[in-house]
Amino acid sequence: MRFIPNFKGIDFFPHNLRVPFMRYKGVAVGLSVAAMIASLALFFTLGLNYGVDFKGGSMIEIQSTTGPADIGRIRDKLNGLGLGGVQIQQFGQPTDVLIRIEEQPGGEKAQQDSLKKVVDALGSGYIQRRVEVVGPAVSSELRWTGFFAVTASLVAIVAYVWFRFEWQFAVGAIVALLHDVLLTVGIFSITQMEFDLSIVAALLTILGYSVNDTVVVSDRIRENLRKFKRMELNELLDLSINETLSRTILTGVTAMAVLLSLYIFGGEVIRNFNFAMLLGVIIGTYSSMFIAAPILGYLGVKRDWSGEKAAGAGQAAKARS
Repeated sequence: MRFIPNFKGIDFFPHNLRVPFMRYKGVAVGLSVAAMIASLALFFTLGLNYGVDFKGGSMIEIQSTTGPADIGRIRDKLNGLGLGGVQIQQFGQPTDVLIRIEEQPGGEKAQQDSLKKVVDALGSGYIQRRVEVVGPAVSSELRWTGFFAVTASLVAIVAYVWFRFEWQFAVGAIVALLHDVLLTVGIFSITQMEFDLSIVAALLTILGYSVNDTVVVSDRIRENLRKFKRMELNELLDLSINETLSRTILTGVTAMAVLLSLYIFGGEVIRNFNFAMLLGVIIGTYSSMFIAAPILGYLGVKRDWSGEKAAGAGQAAKARS
């Protein structure tokens, strides 16, 4: 019989780890609120660099027939056409190029004319693989739909947390989720990276990831509220976060390793999406520990005395009998 070693795994975090998170809750919440306000200010002043999906325009996917595409030469050819902002990026194979042209004044005919100018300027060394035109009505509808999707997700998540736990947990969850969304939007505003439908998808994914972390911590807090009925609340919150810290950190690091690989090697098409996801994992991990839980410390939460009361009533009935 072959000997099989008894491998029990590795503990990355000691079981008795006690990081005093609540000692810094005032600083953490204060900095987070300031960051949220700054993100709102950036959104209303700098705005977002909306992609073709949201501001209208045309997108052409071309392929070089003579070898790797020369991005610099393509840019020189198109910049002199008077089409306004033209974005050129390589994706996939070295021969593949994606060209985005902003919406042209003059309606659909102007859009078609701009496409013809681009094709003529490129010459016979390139073939068209895909052409998409998004009009102003469609782009406006997409902006509203994206906003509605994020808002509806926030409302549904808060309703779920409120139903499963108590209103104090729901308040912590909504502040944490708003923090995650606003900071991601603020970073996209200050960097002026392109904001399109893929970023809306990233925001929705971030909400799901963040609320998962928050629910795990909240579950442990609720268990400890029933278990340690006399423990001071801030001490109990520290205990609960520390007990879930290993799971939170290792899950976040695993997700970031995958997203970082995709960001580096996945090409231009999904780079902004991966960047948004990386931000979301980092910010979401932070908010579950330093926002959602500390808010419970400020609001307080009802202790579950039902088990103790039931035990007391049973003993009293037994004594009377």
